Amino acid sequence: MNLIKNLYNWVLSWAESSNALIALFILAFIESIFFPIPPDILLIAMAMGAVAKSFKFAFICTLGSVTGAVVGYYIGHFAWLEANGDFTGLANVFFNNIPGFTHELYNNIKYLFSEWDFWIIFTAGFTPIPYKVFTITSGAFDMNIGMFIIASVISRGARFFLVAYLIWKFGPSIKNFIDKYFNWVAMGFTVLLIGGFVLIKYLI
Repeated sequence: MNLIKNLYNWVLSWAESSNALIALFILAFIESIFFPIPPDILLIAMAMGAVAKSFKFAFICTLGSVTGAVVGYYIGHFAWLEANGDFTGLANVFFNNIPGFTHELYNNIKYLFSEWDFWIIFTAGFTPIPYKVFTITSGAFDMNIGMFIIASVISRGARFFLVAYLIWKFGPSIKNFIDKYFNWVAMGFTVLLIGGFVLIKYLI
């Protein structure tokens, strides 16, 4: 826990740096592959300090996250499994050291991909579900790369631009709401959205 707390504080420390934009891009990039701290933390801090630039920050965050997601996809596609189906050394490094990566979750995601495809990436990108696990498994399970990128752009963009909009619209007073309830709102919206499409599928 101390490591996560220290990483959290380190991420926040970049908000006042002259290199904050670069840091935001890099953080969003690596969070899509292995880093445990979500880029929302730095995005919120930067937007709070320069409300007029909130959407610019959201764009940089989305760009970094989707770029990292594509790298994660190709790690999964080319470097995750041996020819005989065993995990590579790199995959085992992730399983042994990166929070969120477990063999059990990997196997569960394989089933989810077979059932949901596009929607599982959208859900992982928009909600607090660890996105990095899904970027790599998308490549390992040979999800269509075009569909993967579209789902990533929509979900990551929706999440980061919604955060930016709330801060732009309501200012510092909205921070407590975002900290406490944003993930619940995101989960609720995703459930309603996917539920609606499932309902349409079975009614038509």
